[in-house]
Amino acid sequence: MEKLDRITINPNICLGQPTIRGMRITVGFILKLLASNLSIQQIIESYPELEVEDIQQALNYAAWSVSEQLIHVRSA
Repeated sequence: MEKLDRITINPNICLGQPTIRGMRITVGFILKLLASNLSIQQIIESYPELEVEDIQQALNYAAWSVSEQLIHVRSA
């Protein structure tokens, strides 16, 4: 797994969801912004406390999280 030093999990912040550097900006929120076709630059302009590396690590975290999950599908 890549270094994810900007992703923090604290049960007292955002109900323990993964956040960026302990801020109240969750990885999920960043992913939703990207899925809404906002560019990294647009996100940073809207949330100047974020940095490009924050968004890149959010994507890396999501990719690793999803790749660790197994979904069992019953054959027809």
